[in-house]
Amino acid sequence: MNVRNFWMVALALAGVATLTPPRALAQSPPALAPAADAAPPTDESAPSEAAPAPAAGPGTAPIPTVEAPHPPATASTPAPPPSQRPATVYHGRMGDLEVTVPRIEADIDIDGAADEPAWADAAILTGFSQYDPVDGSPAADSTEVRVVYDDYAIYFAVKAFEPNGRVVATLADRDRIDGNDHVQIILDTFNDRRRALVFSSNALGIQSDGTLADGADTDLSPDFIYESHGRLTPDGYEIEMRVPFKSIRYQQSEAQVWGIQVVRKVMHSGYTQTWTAAERSAPSFLGQSGTLVGLTGLRRGLVLDVNPVMTARADGAPQASPATGWDYDAESPEFGGTLRWGVTPNASLSATVNPDFSQVEADVGQVIYDPRSAVSFPEKRPFFLEASENFEVPNSLIYTRRLVQPEGAAKLSGKMGEFNVGLLSAIDGPPDLGEGDDSPLFNLVRLRRDVGPQSNVGVVYTDWIQGSDYNRVMGLDTRLLLGERWVFNGQVASSFSRFGGEGSSWKPLFDFSLSQSGRDRGMNLVVEGRHPEFVTRSGFVPRTGIAHANFSPRWSWYPENSLFESISFTPQLDGTWVWDRFLDGTFPDDIKVNSSTNLRLRGGWGLTLYHWSESFSYPDYLYTNYFIERRDEAGEPTDTVPYVGTDRLTNLGLMVAVNTPQWNRFSGRVQVIGGQDDNFDEWSSAWILYTTIEANWNPTDQIRMNGRFLEQRVHRKTDGSLVRLRTIPRVKLEYQVSRPIFLRFVGQYDGLKVDALRDDSRTGDPILIRTPDGFRPAVASERGGFRMDWLFSYQPNPGTVFFAGYGSSLDGDELWRPNELTRTSDGFFLKVSYLLRM
Repeated sequence: MNVRNFWMVALALAGVATLTPPRALAQSPPALAPAADAAPPTDESAPSEAAPAPAAGPGTAPIPTVEAPHPPATASTPAPPPSQRPATVYHGRMGDLEVTVPRIEADIDIDGAADEPAWADAAILTGFSQYDPVDGSPAADSTEVRVVYDDYAIYFAVKAFEPNGRVVATLADRDRIDGNDHVQIILDTFNDRRRALVFSSNALGIQSDGTLADGADTDLSPDFIYESHGRLTPDGYEIEMRVPFKSIRYQQSEAQVWGIQVVRKVMHSGYTQTWTAAERSAPSFLGQSGTLVGLTGLRRGLVLDVNPVMTARADGAPQASPATGWDYDAESPEFGGTLRWGVTPNASLSATVNPDFSQVEADVGQVIYDPRSAVSFPEKRPFFLEASENFEVPNSLIYTRRLVQPEGAAKLSGKMGEFNVGLLSAIDGPPDLGEGDDSPLFNLVRLRRDVGPQSNVGVVYTDWIQGSDYNRVMGLDTRLLLGERWVFNGQVASSFSRFGGEGSSWKPLFDFSLSQSGRDRGMNLVVEGRHPEFVTRSGFVPRTGIAHANFSPRWSWYPENSLFESISFTPQLDGTWVWDRFLDGTFPDDIKVNSSTNLRLRGGWGLTLYHWSESFSYPDYLYTNYFIERRDEAGEPTDTVPYVGTDRLTNLGLMVAVNTPQWNRFSGRVQVIGGQDDNFDEWSSAWILYTTIEANWNPTDQIRMNGRFLEQRVHRKTDGSLVRLRTIPRVKLEYQVSRPIFLRFVGQYDGLKVDALRDDSRTGDPILIRTPDGFRPAVASERGGFRMDWLFSYQPNPGTVFFAGYGSSLDGDELWRPNELTRTSDGFFLKVSYLLRM
């Protein structure tokens, strides 16, 4: 199959993808349908819209409920025009999406009980719709959201009815409420329908916040300062929020128009509900938001955040003499800090000196499925997380974890007119030995301009300098909305480098995709490539020297009166070429014909089936240091020759994943991958079995336990012997003493066993590894290690923290002998910071 034939097959599949999907599945026989008298009240139901108010506590009163002003709109009963409905009630399904927000003068106490008189004048958002897993119908649970504002903040009061009586609410840490019932307030403060701020709270007022870019998942890394409080009621739960204007960015104009969406997550059913009748098949989620109008005279005052930080640590290691002793190297405390100035309502200037890494627990262990691709880890440092959305670039051409130990940095970020701007300069700490004596200097520039209703074009420039060496990357990217259902994404970039006096220029990267969204069917086409000499010292590209193409049509069904709520089937035709072979138009090096089937079951269960049928060519660059020790019949070495692997391996297998519902105290996930796949250690066919088991258990509202078990087994196909086994069990235990205080323990074991390597696919002779000191046999190896981290955390708000922790590493020479592990290093650390907001 050459390049031309590959695309002929893809075009043929594209033609099939435009056909109407089969309807047989939509006519499945009824299964587990609830009885008519047991149907839960929906957002259209009078009982839930006018549910009895809970008993008021001393000095408090419940949020008043709102009677539906008109009967539900149906095909025979059209929704009445907005002019015939109360002006203060905005019904999402009836199209009342332009919300005039009342201004108040009285104070509101954020205590979870919206009993202040000011709430009587609030705009009321109601009429929610189902969004996930199936959209297009009234929400199964009623929700009301009230909105008001004053000079300095905007306020929200949420009344979430729960007729089933099952509200999942725990006293969790910040950003850890995914497994809880919660409500998200999504504010698009620039009303550009491209990026928005997310403010969430569970039923106890625990916060989760971040940013949302259109077409992507919510990024929970950024933290904002806002108030929230919640309480459980006999009918469900209530939440109050206050978002200060000082904490957010918005347009530099007297009158504001903001986009707004409200999302409610219901755990007992697994449903997601939205205020506007959003369609999952639309290419833009934010483009289906409503708007807040009437916001005038917003006041932020001086926006100046000063955040001094002190860190101290003492690292321990075995004594050289006597060997039984233990030494601690207590370093002097380090001081640093961050300064942020809100220059205008839509831009800020920040600077930091000696920013703390804040890595209070080890990165989660990852199993590498393909050694040809590197893996990345998320950013955790507050300075780089703030306004990180302004530095987002396709293909991660800006990856701030390249700054390992920054000594200082400054950045400007915000939205200026039609441009989103991100400028960052930083100097890193001294490099490791062998990489020069000069400290690396980073300069990162990201500009993105809005074009049309929901399209944009952006440029990126990164500059890494260390002494006389440099690496520079320039790129151009765009996202274009074509009509109502098509989206085109494109990116071209090039690197310019000089290392050790040798330079390279115009080494390209390209990435193009075209996607069509639709309720019943869709498709995605990707063509991308990276030159072998493309280098980015300021970004992260997992693999270079290849070109890749993928075509994935999709069909979806939504059976009625069935066990299944939705079924989605996505076949894939995928090809990967070595760069030069792609330019020559030859046969792909790797060919994949895969398929994925996703099933959502009623009650919150999920099932995924993934099938792969692949053919991989021999990647000779991985085995340049591999040699074979030839032996005679008696087993004596006779010669050493370069390793030459089998030209092509074929693979066939299946992945099955099951997700449980989020029950009141427990949720879990199991994934099993099995079949014939590559044995990369010896480049031969193997039987693999990869298992992932994850469980979350909350025995009380204050205790959270997470367990995760990974195992990777590779057995030779020739004789079934084990060639590689890796096991990574991990447990995390947290006790939330109070809202700002928690204790945490994280323990992770990592065991690895590798057999002596041999030329398994051809001669069976032993493999030798070439080293600077000569050849060494690839003998069997085994190791085990355990890492544990203890943490006390006090964090009343983002920026004000007190962390005290202890971490220890234990190592051993066997895969699984925990009782024989020996402590090899440990350490104590302390971090204190205080956010002073002017």
